Amino acid sequence: MFRLRRRPPNPYVKTDSPQVFRVRVRTQPHGEEVEVRFTKGAHIAAEEDGTFFFRKPIVSPRHLDRGELLVRFDRAYRVTATEGEGLTFIPVSEWPDPEA
Repeated sequence: MFRLRRRPPNPYVKTDSPQVFRVRVRTQPHGEEVEVRFTKGAHIAAEEDGTFFFRKPIVSPRHLDRGELLVRFDRAYRVTATEGEGLTFIPVSEWPDPEA
């Protein structure tokens, strides 16, 4: 009778395992791609309301472009929002195939 609608996964965050996440961003000044890998135990912090977040300053290796990455999670570690200052997120569907 009633169906629970599952929220589609975030198109910018890839879950490698239940503990590991990856994000790819492109810096706005020079378009340099940077990949960030982070884990629940070491990198994700808790907020006062019980949700979680990952915040990281990004510096591109070649041109030293700067930006800041913010990924927000709910209490079950599902991605609720991605924000970037000076960055553009690259959808997982556009990432190069690792087996190619």
